[in-house]
Amino acid sequence: MRRIGSHHLTPSAGPAVDLPALVRQVEASVVTVLTGSGVGSGIVYKTDGTVVTNAHVVEGARQVSVAFADGQQVSANVRAVDRVTDVAVLQADRTDLTAATFETALPEVGALAVVVGSPLGFEATVTSGIISGLHRQIPGSASTGAPLVDLIQTDAAISPGNSGGALIDGQGRVVGMSQAYIPPSAGAVALGFAIPAANVVDVADQLLASGTAQHAYVGIQPGTLSPQIAEQLAVDRTSGAVVLEVVPLGPAATAGIRPGDVITAVNGHDIESAEDFIAALRALDPGDRVDLTVLRGGETQQISVTVTDHPAS
Repeated sequence: MRRIGSHHLTPSAGPAVDLPALVRQVEASVVTVLTGSGVGSGIVYKTDGTVVTNAHVVEGARQVSVAFADGQQVSANVRAVDRVTDVAVLQADRTDLTAATFETALPEVGALAVVVGSPLGFEATVTSGIISGLHRQIPGSASTGAPLVDLIQTDAAISPGNSGGALIDGQGRVVGMSQAYIPPSAGAVALGFAIPAANVVDVADQLLASGTAQHAYVGIQPGTLSPQIAEQLAVDRTSGAVVLEVVPLGPAATAGIRPGDVITAVNGHDIESAEDFIAALRALDPGDRVDLTVLRGGETQQISVTVTDHPAS
């Protein structure tokens, strides 16, 4: 990879970061994934050849090729995929690898963010910026066609081919896996999204253990309550997660949740936004019972919902 000049970046807090040294620290742990239909990126998960990437990168494939920073290219089997989180596990035919370090605590908004991957096939491309937001959701993705939830937002450039690559912090730790971006044609500037490292690790470990992963599911589409929506619903509140849709016969529907309900707390913890609700749901397991505080028509109700496994997992 060509490097021109030397750059030292200072994140929102902490000492200056030597970006070229940071890249040298992680570049051996980021790979290019080549399929019959395109190119993506991946992250070395274990020294034994285990690589993680996005499920949409290897969609429909049983075997792919993986190219490493040292120029070596080997075949890799697709061991398992989880379409709910868009995570896949590959087994590359190589064992002398440098595994990435995954940081499962969420980064702070404003912290340094560095994206490493292979956009449009340009291997080991590095872009940088900051962490722009947490717990983001996108109603639909051009790459997966499904809603994307609980994402890290960054202004570090993410392009086609970055999918499955690394989002790293100022210590060279993987804090996320690049997943999606909103293109300039949609009026966006520097809007990229990554799966939090904790979610990648959780799903990857489940896939390695059993070939499948479980996800808490209640069957609603939440949105953040705005003053305009609050006025339409005639509720005296301007924060919370408004229920936009309820899946028929799903856990929430069975418990009595309706469209237009405003969820203000989960198990007694305040919910200020749809992102808060998604984050709370991530902490649950199938089979758990969750107590929702719901505002409906000016009255507060307590509704208990039994969490199930996501039907698409």
